[in-house]
Amino acid sequence: MNANPKPVADLAGLIRTEAAALGFSAARFAPLPEVWAASGRLEAFVEAGFHGDMAWMEETLERRKHPRSMWPGAQSALVLGYNYGPAESPLDGLKRPDIANISVYARNDDYHELIKGKLKQLAGLIVAKTGCELKVFVDTAPLMEKPLAQLAGLGWQGKHTNLVSREFGSWLFLGVILIDRVVAGDPPEKDHCGSCRACLDICPTGAFVGPYQLDARKCLSYLTIELRGPWPERFRHQMGNRVYGCDDCLAACPWNKFAEATRETRLQAREGFTDLKLTDLARLDDEAFRALFRKSPIRRIGRAAFLRNIHYALGNAAKLAPSDDIISALINNLGDEAAVVRGAAVWALRQALSPAAFTDLKAARLAAEDDDSVRNEWEGQYEADV
Repeated sequence: MNANPKPVADLAGLIRTEAAALGFSAARFAPLPEVWAASGRLEAFVEAGFHGDMAWMEETLERRKHPRSMWPGAQSALVLGYNYGPAESPLDGLKRPDIANISVYARNDDYHELIKGKLKQLAGLIVAKTGCELKVFVDTAPLMEKPLAQLAGLGWQGKHTNLVSREFGSWLFLGVILIDRVVAGDPPEKDHCGSCRACLDICPTGAFVGPYQLDARKCLSYLTIELRGPWPERFRHQMGNRVYGCDDCLAACPWNKFAEATRETRLQAREGFTDLKLTDLARLDDEAFRALFRKSPIRRIGRAAFLRNIHYALGNAAKLAPSDDIISALINNLGDEAAVVRGAAVWALRQALSPAAFTDLKAARLAAEDDDSVRNEWEGQYEADV
């Protein structure tokens, strides 16, 4: 801790004023509890294996259990919310199976960089005016920011496990600044979900074990972003055209009726990003992929995983309305250097072609394929379901 902190008459008021000037929609404070129920829920989530291939959740479990595990000097948490509400419902894009439906948060710049930059600006102002010590966190760090946000009164964790705000619905990015002194906390928020099940019932893959319980292995956000290999087949059908993330449970929340579209231009959809055609995306080479998704969080998963997603969506589109353009793009990628792309192209072609045409293509191509996972796709042998 800082040995000689400068006294500030209204530290909370000062910080809120500075936060608002930086564009934050909400800034609230929470004292750090000695006992935290959230740590038990996290441990149960990992013990059940719901985190899937996200090994980092298990590796950082002890550090995640309490903010002081991240920094023993922490006394209070400043939790900040940044509105990223969309101008239109993300569910609208699901009605157009030929386009790529990208999660709202990924339709422009990577919010991690935006929020981190603003948090560091705010932290600098706080240090300059108070002399306190602090640490800044966005959701790339092993800190449970959503339970902290509820303690600070920003909102509550809804049945979809995401934060819900009475003012901003389900559309708040969160950032946290841990401070080395006690700041008067704001009243915690109560759960206002009531008997509503909208977020649970709309989930396309049935990823919710129950209210407030998510099996990430079945969630399209996990499958499209975290998983690198082939998917279990049923999720391929259920994804529709959701190629990066999934907003269904967020968009279904009735509290969104109070939300407003974000005014931050870097969080508004880039021009054309809600109309990207699947067939065009299937033809991206690595250079074109990097150029198209410059500064976007999509770039972080790499071309191979992204094209895998695109090909599964193309298979679904082809099942509804097969076309020469789809088939041409898929056949072209049977020679892709990435096995996961070739395998996804095989599966999509099974949806696009007649059984006889697929059998003929298999006879022409299978012998030259040396990757077992791709050969399994030709044979119709898929990853086990969860």
